[in-house]
Amino acid sequence: MAKQRDIPVYLFTGFLEAGKTKFIQETLEDRRFCNGERTLLLVCEEGEEEYAPEQFADPAVFIRVLESQDELKPERLSAWVEETKAERVVIEYNGMWMLDALYAAMPEGWMVYQEFLFVDAATFLAYNSNMRQLVYDKLKSCELVVFNRFRPDMDKMAFHKIVRGASRRADIAYEAPDGKVVYDDIEDPLPFDINAPVIEIHDEDFALWYRDMSEEPKKYEGKTVRFKCRALVRSKLPKETFVVGRHVMTCCAEDIQFAGLVCQWTKADSVEDESWMILTARISFKFNRAYGKRGPVLSYIAGERCEPPAQAIATFY
Repeated sequence: MAKQRDIPVYLFTGFLEAGKTKFIQETLEDRRFCNGERTLLLVCEEGEEEYAPEQFADPAVFIRVLESQDELKPERLSAWVEETKAERVVIEYNGMWMLDALYAAMPEGWMVYQEFLFVDAATFLAYNSNMRQLVYDKLKSCELVVFNRFRPDMDKMAFHKIVRGASRRADIAYEAPDGKVVYDDIEDPLPFDINAPVIEIHDEDFALWYRDMSEEPKKYEGKTVRFKCRALVRSKLPKETFVVGRHVMTCCAEDIQFAGLVCQWTKADSVEDESWMILTARISFKFNRAYGKRGPVLSYIAGERCEPPAQAIATFY
């Protein structure tokens, strides 16, 4: 069987009238992007603005329209690539469709090279309040967020916080109505002192700390932390081991998960299941049977019973 060739995918997400079509049109008019490669342009929603293929820098751009999410099928996408002999794919994705539907339908060999999110700044905060799951879905993996029609009276910090709640890596650009683009330069210092003898994690900062430790474990090796947590006792855990952590909501109620950490203590059998405590412990990263792999292991130093935090479920915003 012949090896499936790799197909680079350029993914543009965002909600209706957010500026995706305009940007893609300009991209396909740019000879630096269109240098002879055959391009399959998949359009998953049609707004007021339409494509002008006659203005593309290369005539070898083939437009195919998907009218509904049900049409996202690997066989259909593969057939279009074979039919057009496309060497790459550009996707204008429907903001009301979850990205998992696209990933599940992508044929073997398709790889997302770049992912951009375009947003109308005038409607973004309302979308985030009313359709947080859809907004988070588009923010979590994009490389660049472009806030179109961003007015001087708008508060950049409100937009910045929402983006950073989903992604610490995405670049953020604010495009004014006159076309001037300014890139986000707001610094995000951690809300706790990582160089303190004991790193104090406040209740509202647990989710941020847990994510930061997961992404950059080396900087926490050997550090001592103090935080409020829930203790879980399970019979299947290794001897002298219990679990501590909190439920974390990344996006919405449907994605709440328990962010747990293994804690070792010779008196672990004295811990009451489901109790809340303020734990002081030292962090090391090593293999532990409870994880089945290498992970953060806490060594108990001190603990005291306490009441649950005012907001029991930790969030990023």
